[in-house]
Amino acid sequence: MLIGLCGGICAGKSSIASYLIEDHQFKRVHLVRDVATPAVENSASNAHVPSGYSSSIDATHTFSDIDSLLDFVTLRWQERWVTTDIWDEKTVDALQRRPFFLLISVDAPVSVRWQRFQDRCASNKLMPPTLEEFVVRNDEHLYKPATGLSALIERAQLKLLNSTASISSLHRGLKALNLTNEARLRPSWDQYFMQLADLAAHRCNCMKRRVGCVIVREKRVISTGYNGTPRGMTNCNEGGCPRCNNASAAGVGHSTCLCLHAEENALLEAGRDRIGDKSTLYCNTCPCLTCSVKITQVGISEVVYNQGYIVDTQTAKIFAESGVRLRQFSPPREGLVDLSLGPSLGHSHDVDTDSTAQDGNVEVADIREVLDSDNFVRPI
Repeated sequence: MLIGLCGGICAGKSSIASYLIEDHQFKRVHLVRDVATPAVENSASNAHVPSGYSSSIDATHTFSDIDSLLDFVTLRWQERWVTTDIWDEKTVDALQRRPFFLLISVDAPVSVRWQRFQDRCASNKLMPPTLEEFVVRNDEHLYKPATGLSALIERAQLKLLNSTASISSLHRGLKALNLTNEARLRPSWDQYFMQLADLAAHRCNCMKRRVGCVIVREKRVISTGYNGTPRGMTNCNEGGCPRCNNASAAGVGHSTCLCLHAEENALLEAGRDRIGDKSTLYCNTCPCLTCSVKITQVGISEVVYNQGYIVDTQTAKIFAESGVRLRQFSPPREGLVDLSLGPSLGHSHDVDTDSTAQDGNVEVADIREVLDSDNFVRPI
């Protein structure tokens, strides 16, 4: 694994790199900067302000160009490496061709970064720039055409907001996030199929909720589905379903709803003969009671969902009685993550299982814990 950290001055890149080195046995690789030092890294007198980490860089892990760095790490891709030297899009283009590379951006409010830079200047006995000077230099560093770092930040798979007040709180946030999860590089089967369900959900035309579903057997996709009005009818988002377009409350007026659920569409597409034994249904939202009955009837062995819905003990009992395993899986966090909030790692959680399941099981009575958890999403 090679993690690349990019972001503005004093966002916390080196602190995160140090955490990976000290707590997860990463080794730091250094790419020589082939352009002038940006003004944002200078003191009021335009003297360069050292970061304090240059002395820890191993000369044998320092490279003059991205190709030589990439060749070195490629031969050692099963080891753990980290770099904060993401200078331009050419560097990112080269790195992102490798399946072991993860680009992470780090940011913090400009006032926080200015305070951190003041502290850095003080430790080097240099006069810091004024806040106004720092903001002007920061804008040039991030947004200057062709050379600004904002384009690199937007390409990051994971974007960290590091407004934490101490190193210990930063480490707590990083530990909760679990940056070293290998699924960030190559998704697990659960993650892969759940992402396909999320993709299917984007085809939804129901005005109430985006839901996507994938039915899998032996790690092969049998069918997909999303919620919306039946084939040949006006789409729900074009007025095709009066119930969904009249802002009906959740759980009310289902008998008048014309929309098929994502699970129903996937089941109809596959058919019972194609589903067979040992099939798994992935859905980005936990199935409702009506869909649970149909899932049971066609012989699905396992249901995996991401977000909760209006699932009650009766739904769980249906799966338990029929031997269908119900399991919650949340993929690793992506996008923007505020480290000060202590984000939880994506996980897999058994809500209800058959009698042959082994570890991590939760009895039917414990379904209420899921309903009250942070992962449960009340319908709008």
